[in-house]
Amino acid sequence: MTARKIDPHAIDGKFPAPTTRYAVVVIGAGEAGCAAAVAAAQGGASVLLVDENPVSGSAIGNDVPWFFGARATTAVGNSGRMIETVFTNMPWLEAAIEAGVELQLGVCAWGVYRNGPLVGSLPGQVVGLADAERSWLVGFDRLVLATGARDLALPFPGWNQPGVMGAAALRMLVERYEAFAGRRLVILGSHDLGLETALLAHAKGLEVVAVLEVRGAPQGDPALLDQVKAAGIAIQCGVHPVEVQGGIDGVERLVLSDGSTLTCDSVVLAIGLVPMIELHDALNGARTFDPMRGGHIPQPDGAISAVGLCAGLPDTGFDHAAYRFDWLGALGGACGGDTIVCQCEEMTLADLTGVQPPRYLDRPPALQQRSLKTLLADGPANQDQIKRLTRTGMGQCQGRRCRDAVAMILAVESGTELSALPLATHRAPVRPLPLRIIADWEESEEMRTGWDVWMGIPTQWVPYADIGTPYEEENRRVLGGAMAL
Repeated sequence: MTARKIDPHAIDGKFPAPTTRYAVVVIGAGEAGCAAAVAAAQGGASVLLVDENPVSGSAIGNDVPWFFGARATTAVGNSGRMIETVFTNMPWLEAAIEAGVELQLGVCAWGVYRNGPLVGSLPGQVVGLADAERSWLVGFDRLVLATGARDLALPFPGWNQPGVMGAAALRMLVERYEAFAGRRLVILGSHDLGLETALLAHAKGLEVVAVLEVRGAPQGDPALLDQVKAAGIAIQCGVHPVEVQGGIDGVERLVLSDGSTLTCDSVVLAIGLVPMIELHDALNGARTFDPMRGGHIPQPDGAISAVGLCAGLPDTGFDHAAYRFDWLGALGGACGGDTIVCQCEEMTLADLTGVQPPRYLDRPPALQQRSLKTLLADGPANQDQIKRLTRTGMGQCQGRRCRDAVAMILAVESGTELSALPLATHRAPVRPLPLRIIADWEESEEMRTGWDVWMGIPTQWVPYADIGTPYEEENRRVLGGAMAL
């Protein structure tokens, strides 16, 4: 075999090896991730267990990684106190520490990198980590993803006001953070997730005004239903919200389809969960399972695996997809063209179906003739294409509030099965990070050498300092022939 020739101006071999390396790195310190870490440590492996909780106040404000809906108290701004609180409320972590697992809280994983067909410059497979002060790379032999699941958020009039949030976010704020600012809740959905959320809120001393169900009867486990009824929590069936009304602090009341109004300060969406597959997806772009219905992340080489909810939702026999589309149909029926779909970019339903750019960009007449219908004439709906054309899903929350709802809307509008519709891809960093944290300020001299011709097109690139000087043509002449290896 002919030895591979290395371009001295390329980055091959210039990335330094990570300063730390573990046999096993586990992302997510919930019970599933902790159990995986303990098992690996008891087998004699060196193990790092990281969890992004407590996330920073700014991330919570951007609804990352859960749909917090601006209902966190100011306590989340005290990171030291939050770490103590989170650790205290995760008692299973003590077993990991006793087993010799290295634990790091308040640390998020923002990317995974491995050599492959398109990348050959890394010293080994690494995972990118970051806290509030810095980012760094950690080497691993095996990576276990235990990132859990987030809420399915569906748009309806007024859902972009503070106080509309997800059930997983509520659980995090009341159980781990002890930092929930609401008092009176209305919960959407009477399947198990909604009933469990109602019981949790009731146990924490919150007032559950009602559980709303779009179908004609409660959908959850009978045992849970009995507990909800025993707690005196009302379940209203055959109704759905048509509008959230609020004031300076957000939600104040919820108008229902039967004309009644419920006074509340928080509306909790408990319609369904979506596995958090961002890290795996950003690495491989693999779309071999439908995260809206569950499934399992395949890893033929065994280097990366998934446990817990991120590996797939449990199969309970309930048709979650049909249930979610029932809710989409009901809530969507209340939407007008001016209903916000993507909160970050303030894109409306009319903007989405019209395939228009954000309102802060020009919309010339020719562009205004475009619509989803004209786009579908050229081929099947593709959410990545819609994202590029409209910026829907490209904001601070990185699509966590709208990605799945947009996929469902596109499926309905195009008459396509959701499982057949390509979902929007994820790209690293899968967590929003300030440039001051993710930037590599300690770049080596080797890395700096030849940076301006790394793109491999020397005849089309002249160093900035030489542009407009007598050396410009000399650069073109010399570099044009000297780069061929």
